[in-house]
Amino acid sequence: MIYYSKDVSDANTVNWGQVQAMARQQPAWLRGEERLHLRVLGSIRDFADGVINSSPARVALLVFFSVILIFTALLSLPFATRDGSGAPLHDALFTAVSAVCVVGLTVVSTATYWSFFGQLIILIGIFVGGLGTLTLASLLALMVSKRLGVRGKLLAQSALNNASRLGEVGTLLRIVITTSVVVEIVLALMLIPRFMVLGEPFWQAVWHGVFYSISAFNNAGFTPHSDGLVPYETDLWILTPIMLGVFIGSLGFPVILVLLQYRHHVRKWSLHTKLTINVSLILLVAGAFMWAVLEWANSRTIGDMSVSDKIIHALFASVMTRSGGFNLVDQGQMDTTTMLLTDALMFAGGGSASTAGGIKVTTLAIMFLAILAEGRGDSDVRVYGRTIPPGAMRVAISVIFMGATLVLVGSGLILWITGEELNRVVFEVISAFATCGLSTNLSAELPPEGKYVLSILMFAGRMGTITLASALALRQRSTLYHYPEERPIIG
Repeated sequence: MIYYSKDVSDANTVNWGQVQAMARQQPAWLRGEERLHLRVLGSIRDFADGVINSSPARVALLVFFSVILIFTALLSLPFATRDGSGAPLHDALFTAVSAVCVVGLTVVSTATYWSFFGQLIILIGIFVGGLGTLTLASLLALMVSKRLGVRGKLLAQSALNNASRLGEVGTLLRIVITTSVVVEIVLALMLIPRFMVLGEPFWQAVWHGVFYSISAFNNAGFTPHSDGLVPYETDLWILTPIMLGVFIGSLGFPVILVLLQYRHHVRKWSLHTKLTINVSLILLVAGAFMWAVLEWANSRTIGDMSVSDKIIHALFASVMTRSGGFNLVDQGQMDTTTMLLTDALMFAGGGSASTAGGIKVTTLAIMFLAILAEGRGDSDVRVYGRTIPPGAMRVAISVIFMGATLVLVGSGLILWITGEELNRVVFEVISAFATCGLSTNLSAELPPEGKYVLSILMFAGRMGTITLASALALRQRSTLYHYPEERPIIG
C-alpha cells in the first residue's frame, strides 16, 4: 500500500491529479481502507504533535523514562551477562538508570559481570543519555510530527541556552549530535594507540579507546577494566585525554557552540559562556589545591607518592569530582574532610545543558553574585556589563532548594534502610543526585530497596533540575495588578 504526503513543503510532493487517477483504478474497498489508514495516521500525528507542543517538559520525562525501561529490558536478557543467567531486575534497572543518566555508579563490575553485548548496551545508553533530555524530546518531536512547534522550539532553545534563533533550532540539534560524535572520535584516536603500546590487541585497544572516549565526554565514569584506571594512575597519555573529555563535556553544548563560533574572541561570548568557563576554572584550580592539601600526607591514598604524582592525582580528582566519576584512589580511604570537599564539588556539578550533573556552576555563580550585590547594597545583580533578571535568581533558588531537598530525603531513606555511617551515605546520595558516579562501594552493598532509592535519585538528579528550570522559564506570566509591598523580617 502506498501513502503520499499532501504537505506542499515536501520536496517529494507528487502530482495529485495522477494520484487521484491511480486511486480510481483501485477497488473501492482498497480505497476505503487506505483512507482509513491515512485518517488513523493523521490522528496519531496530530495527537503527538499536540502533546509535544503543549507540554515538552512532560514529553522529555516520558522519553527518558521509556529509554530507561528499554535498556533495563535489554540488560535483563540472559546473554547480557557473562554467565548467561541474566541480571536481577534491581541490578539491571540500576545499571540502566546509571548509564542513561550518565552517572557511573555500579552495583556489579562492568568488566567482569556483563558480556560484550551487555557492555555495548551500557555504552549506547551512555551516548543516548548524554545527548540530554531536552535534545531527545526535541528530536522525538521532529521524528513524529516532522516539525517543532513554537513551545517545542522554545524548550529546545532553552536547552541550548538561547544560543540560537527559533528557526535554527533544528539545525543546531544536528550540530549538537555531530559535535558529540566528533569529540568522541578524537578522544578515541588519542587513546587507542596508547592502549596498543601497552600491549593490548588491536580490537581490544579500539574497544577500550571508544568506551573511555564516550564515557569520558558524557561524564559517565564507566570503565571496561575490572580495576578501572588505577593501573594507569601515572600515565598521562591515558589520563590527559580522559580529563580533557570530561572537562569539555562538563561545559555544556551552549558553551561549546559559542566557542566554535567565536573561538578566542571573549568579548563576543555570551554571559552564560563567560560564567561557565570562569567558575569551572576556579572550581578546578581551587578543588585541586584543596584536595592536594587535605590528602598530601594520607598514606592510604597519595601520601607515599612523589610530588609530581600527587599533583597529577589532585588535578585528576578535581576534574572528576564535579561529575566525571573516574577515580584513581579508593574513595572510602580518603579523610572525612576530603569527602566533605568532594560532596561540595559534586553538588556544584558542571555547566547547564551539559553531560555533567549537580545544580550547575551558573546556578552557583548567580547565587554568589546575588549575595555579593546584597552585601554591597546594590539593587541590581550585575556582572560583565549585564544585569541578571530577578526571574533567573528565582529559578536558581528553586534548583538549589530542590537539590538540597532530594539529598536530604535520599540520605534519610538510605540511613533508615542500612544504618550505615552518615558520611558514606551522604557521599553516595550526592554522587547519585549529582550524576557523578564516585562511590565508597556503598551502592554494591545496598539491598534491593536501597538500589531503587538511588535509581530514583539518579533519575531525579538528571531530569529534575533541567526540567524544572526549563518549565519555569516557559511559565513566566505578567499580572495586571500588584499587591502592596511588605518586607518580612529575614535573618
